[in-house]
Amino acid sequence: MLFSITTTHQPATDLGYLLHKHPDKLQTFKLSFGKAHVFYPEVSDKRCTASLLLDVDPIKLSRGGKNRHVSFALQPYVNDRPYVASSFLSVAIAQVYGSALNGRCKDQPHLVDQPLPLEAHLSAVSVDGGPELVRRLFDPLGYEVEVTQIELDPHFPEWGQGHLYTLTLKNRVPLQALLNHLYVLIPVLDGDKHYWVGEDEIDKLLKRGEDWLDTHPARQEIVSRSLKHRRHLMQQALAQLLEEDAEDSEAEDAPEEQTETTLGLHQLRLQTVAETIKASGAQSVLDLGCGEGKLLRLLLQEQQFNQILGMDVSHRSLQNAQERLRLEEMPSRQRERIRLKHGSLMYRDEALSGYDAAAVAEVIEHLDADRLKAFEKVLFKYARPKMIVITTPNSEYNVIWPELSAGQFRHPDHRFEWSRAEFQNWATQIASENGYSVRFANLGPEAAEVGSPSQMGVFER
Repeated sequence: MLFSITTTHQPATDLGYLLHKHPDKLQTFKLSFGKAHVFYPEVSDKRCTASLLLDVDPIKLSRGGKNRHVSFALQPYVNDRPYVASSFLSVAIAQVYGSALNGRCKDQPHLVDQPLPLEAHLSAVSVDGGPELVRRLFDPLGYEVEVTQIELDPHFPEWGQGHLYTLTLKNRVPLQALLNHLYVLIPVLDGDKHYWVGEDEIDKLLKRGEDWLDTHPARQEIVSRSLKHRRHLMQQALAQLLEEDAEDSEAEDAPEEQTETTLGLHQLRLQTVAETIKASGAQSVLDLGCGEGKLLRLLLQEQQFNQILGMDVSHRSLQNAQERLRLEEMPSRQRERIRLKHGSLMYRDEALSGYDAAAVAEVIEHLDADRLKAFEKVLFKYARPKMIVITTPNSEYNVIWPELSAGQFRHPDHRFEWSRAEFQNWATQIASENGYSVRFANLGPEAAEVGSPSQMGVFER
């Protein structure tokens, strides 16, 4: 199977820097299912082409295919897998072009985010859905698409057309974007994957689709095909995409944080949460909905906390958190104390169990009623830390801010904002149902009759 990338960017030989593959060398890479060869059939300052020849070993393929559906006895030995673009090519892209896929270019870092005139050519693609599916997937991403169906045999035209196509895609995009699009969408075209699809596949899908999948008009179809139509995985992935939309909207607009800036409320809230958890004697802490890591930074300053896990639904926020905390520059002993995890508060996760305390700062108001119920079960029934600290806005205080009209929420993504009585009624009921006690505290300056701008519930068992 042949996959080629061509550019007319000048000097076109910059493609070699981006791919971390020298144009003057033939390179071969061993894969679990065969080999991949990288070579350059044309090299000049005006035009450069890098080709990846994927050589799938049919013997390894037959031995590793025990879990695949077999429709006839010789299928493990007679099939199109060694010759067409499929999930094997996605794995090869990740392993052979991994640096480019992850946006790393040590010698020419300025090229990583630079849109380049690129042309990708796939010699044979298995398309379970015809040319319409190809265009449905690539047109919204701005590609000029050329798709040609391959005859079963040109010597026997009466046999008709097959299900294979040659595919050429042209666009001006960063190379990383092109590779991420192909990594996700090639198996979607093929409609199959050669390996078991579990929950870890959701993380890969959302990571590679971070900058484009949530706005793609065929988002649901892509998720469904990528996860092999497994309903529970599809629901989980789509829920995380919707939550990530909200997280990104909050990070970009941040009207709530701007409104509270004059009070210094945001920092006060985080400091109060950190001090409350510290006073409990907790040594392991969860920061659920950690965002860009502001609370994590405070927790890291306390040597008392020897195990800290920050979880968020947004890959972008986690990447920002990693950069702001400078995790890669930390001494090894300090680095061992903290871990970042991509995940949703809507689904049970064994990684959240066994912690002394959990912080959920200004998160619940972003959840719809049905998601709030799922969150309650995940945190209070399954994770069950000894202490849970939850903060949320006090809607009664909104009248203090002249920029908020009557009934307006502090942030457009808020699904609700509770009064003090509403929050206390909810918290008391949840505590009673799950074997916790709860106490309440005000956060920020208090005003007569309306209380403080934010409120905190401390649950303990």
